[in-house]
Amino acid sequence: MNFWQVFLFVIVKFFLNSYYETSFLIIRIIKFILMTKIFTVDAFTDKPFSGNPAGVCLLEKNKDDGWLLNVAAEMNLAETAFLRKEPGGFSLRWFTPKVEVELCGHATLASCHILWQEGILRSDEEAIFNTVFSGRLTALKIGDEIVLNFPSITVKDSHSTPELEKALGIKPIYVGDCGVGEYNYIAELESEEQIKSLKPDFNLLAKLPKFGVIVTAKSDNNSYDFVSRYFAPAKGVNEDSVTGSAHCSLAPYWASKLNKKEMNAYQASERGGYLKVRLEGERVLLIGKAVTVLEGYLTAE
Repeated sequence: MNFWQVFLFVIVKFFLNSYYETSFLIIRIIKFILMTKIFTVDAFTDKPFSGNPAGVCLLEKNKDDGWLLNVAAEMNLAETAFLRKEPGGFSLRWFTPKVEVELCGHATLASCHILWQEGILRSDEEAIFNTVFSGRLTALKIGDEIVLNFPSITVKDSHSTPELEKALGIKPIYVGDCGVGEYNYIAELESEEQIKSLKPDFNLLAKLPKFGVIVTAKSDNNSYDFVSRYFAPAKGVNEDSVTGSAHCSLAPYWASKLNKKEMNAYQASERGGYLKVRLEGERVLLIGKAVTVLEGYLTAE
């Protein structure tokens, strides 16, 4: 080839490569726009790799329950929240790797965090969620804290059973029923140390009539008023790291015992987490922070 042929070849190849590269870039951008965005957020903490991790999935359209459950199982976190914009707020559902749950505090906190972080809501704008089982939930951002407005769930006196005591490996000083549909036991123990050292049998817990067990005690530490742990192996979560929904019952329970409306709480799981609770009539305000640790896109639809 002479000089001009070589020159023409180089020019053509340059423009073809530029065309293909530009086309590829445009296709990638379109795919990213259409892909479902998903996050992992550590809730009820101000430090990454602590608190309770939750998945947050932003949906552009309705997905069937099988798809939602598959994504939650793929995330393999205690709960994954699925959000979709709708008139007047957002639809919100929560799934463990096994089932849909009626109420989840830490995944709601994580969802609020993402809505404000991504600019979907202004920092001074209220987050409004419409849920299947728990009605309308709201949240506000105040400084660097998120304030969840949740229902106060009454604890009803009950009694211990040999099965519960065997599963926990200890005899509680009090047992009550609580939760949406009274699906939780709440068991008070004598001390914070008993809470922290408790080693329940998860196989036996999974066989109890109620799927969740909250264990709690008055704190020995001046930094917080009460401590707790939460177990739900029947729902695919042996121990939850920090459980907002459990505090919907813990708040009124300890408010009555301690004669206090505002309290600091610590959930003594392996990761641990702190939150503030405030009882306001038939509502409980759950106050905490959150940190994003991962964000990406779902390539499987």
